[in-house]
Amino acid sequence: MIYDYLIIGSGIAGLNAARLIPKDKKVLILCKKSPWECNTFWAQGGVATAVDKTDIEPHIQDTLIAGVHHNNEQAVRILSENSRACIDDLITAGLQFDKNAKGELAFTKEAAHCRSRILHADGDATGRMIHLFLLQVCPHEIMTNAVVCDLLIENGVCYGAQYFSDETTQKVVYAHNTIIASGGIGSIYKYHTNSTAIAGEIQGICLEKGLELKDMEMMQFHPTVVKGTHFARKPLLSEALRGEGAHIVDEENKRFVFDYHKDGELAPRDVVSRAIFDYAKKTKKGVFLSFENFEKAEFKKRFPNIYANLKELGFELPFEKVPISPAFHYAMGGIATNLDAQVLGMKNLYAIGECACTGVHGANRLASNSLLEGIVFSKIAVEKSLAINFTIESKNYTQSIKHFIRNQEIDKEIKNRLRKMMWEHVAIMRNEEELKNTLIQIDTFLKEEVGRLLFLRLLTAKSILKAAINRKESLGAHYIKN
Repeated sequence: MIYDYLIIGSGIAGLNAARLIPKDKKVLILCKKSPWECNTFWAQGGVATAVDKTDIEPHIQDTLIAGVHHNNEQAVRILSENSRACIDDLITAGLQFDKNAKGELAFTKEAAHCRSRILHADGDATGRMIHLFLLQVCPHEIMTNAVVCDLLIENGVCYGAQYFSDETTQKVVYAHNTIIASGGIGSIYKYHTNSTAIAGEIQGICLEKGLELKDMEMMQFHPTVVKGTHFARKPLLSEALRGEGAHIVDEENKRFVFDYHKDGELAPRDVVSRAIFDYAKKTKKGVFLSFENFEKAEFKKRFPNIYANLKELGFELPFEKVPISPAFHYAMGGIATNLDAQVLGMKNLYAIGECACTGVHGANRLASNSLLEGIVFSKIAVEKSLAINFTIESKNYTQSIKHFIRNQEIDKEIKNRLRKMMWEHVAIMRNEEELKNTLIQIDTFLKEEVGRLLFLRLLTAKSILKAAINRKESLGAHYIKN
């Protein structure tokens, strides 16, 4: 059997694509774990949109300034010009965003935005509410615990994918169109805000197949995650907190980020992350997020999930300061696509969302543009694929189907060493010598008999290192300190 569409990933990009594909098409969504094990589910702050036509140019400028003009300006224009129509389409379909006392959409402000243009749902659970809505309206088949281990590619055509259905069983699915919506690379780093399912394996497959990865040195670190928890996925303290009055302070309540940038806590994320990292290292002082400007009732209503989550960790907000540090958050780089979301050099393979690189985010993503990117470019991918109406013949795929070993005994130790090295040497501040030494170590790991999934992670990590070494000057999230 050949599906009309194979979608790899069940976050906002993959599920919105599924929503927009006609119901008479045969669609299969492959989900690595359970559907909610994705970054969309954990997204707190909101989704950005140009509020109206007059806000398109300011939104474009804010995105370009945050991205240090490393962006593809045409991609940014597409994002902003299509933003409100795509949001309105979701609202018409039944998605409910929070409203103000007048019953109008409640726009809020986040760092590096010149105005309030962020929509949120259930206060601070925007990603979760969008994700649950898209799951509810999804008319197509979702297969869980399906871990993609290869793409079936020959002569610029993707015939589908191969995946593990359990530890040893491997299956093949053929499709006329394949849409990659597998997310970023978070689990390659020791400390991150991502779902643990997000580990960059698909990017590794693309490297194997000779497909281009772009801007892989551009990795964003969120400035404000809760410090001191024992799990790898750190609880995020949304950008919206700072947008609405939370302050970053040291032990003496000094708002030190103003020493680094005139906008203080509302400077772009890379600036704030470096400020926290540098200040803590220089002064040996603790860094905290202070909520003293909030009233308790107002805080609980606006940020109900953050309030509840932090209460579980022993904090009574907004009365207590919370210790914070940066953690890996988002990959601006990814699988290189054109402006129609087509993977470069491929006829029927698309990449959307965080796994893709259209150039829309440049060297640093503007807050809340990620959910928007997933919404806008999923629509573009579906429209393009329907217009082309490409079909495959499975018999034309002549490559042998490989048998892979999913995991090996040595994987856990190497995986932990990899994550530690990436955090220590390929994170907020980078040093060329350390980057080169880390690359040598990863090449050594690649010579070991590792399992398929770790091998692909290592390939992706190697691409991040090579890109970081090749960019000699600091730019946005890529900061070289020799």
